[in-house]
Amino acid sequence: MNVRDVLKYGNRTLMQSLDGLAEEDWHAGGVCGVWSVKDIIAHLASHELVLLEVLDTFLGADPGPYMQGFGQPNASFNDLQVEQRANLSVQEVLDEYEAAHQQVMGKAARIPPETCRQVGTIPWYGPEYALDDLIAYGNYGHKREHSAQINVYRDSLS
Repeated sequence: MNVRDVLKYGNRTLMQSLDGLAEEDWHAGGVCGVWSVKDIIAHLASHELVLLEVLDTFLGADPGPYMQGFGQPNASFNDLQVEQRANLSVQEVLDEYEAAHQQVMGKAARIPPETCRQVGTIPWYGPEYALDDLIAYGNYGHKREHSAQINVYRDSLS
């Protein structure tokens, strides 16, 4: 698997779902549960930051605060991250997501493909998984799911 391609196409799908969406349409709840499009992007920004820290661990760093928060058993990470971005503008949330994605792309390029495929390197995700599995399921698949929700919402605007 080409990890950078998977990351690129997940981002492209997400950006296509946002293309041309009027700013006022970013704020209506109910796109994903109670979340608006802005909330979804805030959520995905936090997950991009988790992935950035995961990649950092493959480059020798210790897990950072996003990874630590993501792993908490009470499952409040997602709501907390969205809430922390509630006062940001649409542009600020989108900028945070895009900046994190660019950093992810750069760090992913530094990890050899054989390391990405090595099973057991992310035991917290599951001992039978490798980094490329996390990227395929937890990043690409996650963005595809939320992109589809945004597209359904956009259809309702017509």
